[in-house]
Amino acid sequence: MVVAVTGASGFVGKALMRRLGEGAQALSLRSAVPDISGTSDISDGSAWTSQLKHVDCVVHLAARVHVMHDTAADPLADFRAVNVALSLQLAQAAVAAGVRRLIYLSSVKVNGDNTLAGKPFRESDLAQPPDPYGVSKWEAENALLAFARNNPLEVVIIRPPLVYGPGVKANFARLINLVGKGIPLPFAALDNRRSLVSIDNLVDFIICAMQHKSAAGEVFMVSDGDDISTPELIRRIAHAQGRSARLLAVPPSALQWIGKISGKSDVVERLCGNLQVDIEKARVILGWQPRYSMQECLKRTVHTLAP
Repeated sequence: MVVAVTGASGFVGKALMRRLGEGAQALSLRSAVPDISGTSDISDGSAWTSQLKHVDCVVHLAARVHVMHDTAADPLADFRAVNVALSLQLAQAAVAAGVRRLIYLSSVKVNGDNTLAGKPFRESDLAQPPDPYGVSKWEAENALLAFARNNPLEVVIIRPPLVYGPGVKANFARLINLVGKGIPLPFAALDNRRSLVSIDNLVDFIICAMQHKSAAGEVFMVSDGDDISTPELIRRIAHAQGRSARLLAVPPSALQWIGKISGKSDVVERLCGNLQVDIEKARVILGWQPRYSMQECLKRTVHTLAP
């Protein structure tokens, strides 16, 4: 199978390219649109057709990514220009080139930002995207699936939660570093549940979605299949570092108040709240199970970051 990958220089793209080896090629996107994860530029979609000749599958990872404090005059318009319009141009080019399948990496934000404990998001749930990024991902999913219904292109949608692994950045890397420095963290009183997916399991699932006949036209949630609380995550990170976790029992209400007065309510919500996804559909339809345990993936992750 010959595979073209957009966003090949991004976090997920690099891991996928390493796993695919010589059968993969990076598909460059060129234009003046800013904030494209894993790309330098973006071009007219018609130019992609020649690059996609003899390609069996396109894995579309490139996107305008979620921005915590977006300063754009019209964030939704910017997200739509890249995540919706560009994705549809790519699908059109894929059909013109005779590509059989397109894998689209969407986001759990299509479903929302949080769940009730024990009630994970499922693919069939009503979409409730909480921000322009989530809206654009939802619209892109709909546009691609509608396009595929009238064209010879099989589209597969994947909605991951937070992705971690060697090379992870942002808040996950900061958490690992705080644990590694032995700083007491005020989360012992939390009893939340969150789904995560390691880069290894996500790449494994993408490859399954590329190859499995029954994946065509479907939307899938993906995770490590091991939903844990924030304090348990911290304990596992500490264990992977060969140390004991230092946790303080601060009431969740106090943490939320601290987040509000510090302007970090969104960060506190992610640490305190629930966000679970149900991967039963992937198990039943594709026979897929997470290949790698969270503990072994955390171990590989922490060993790439200095404490």
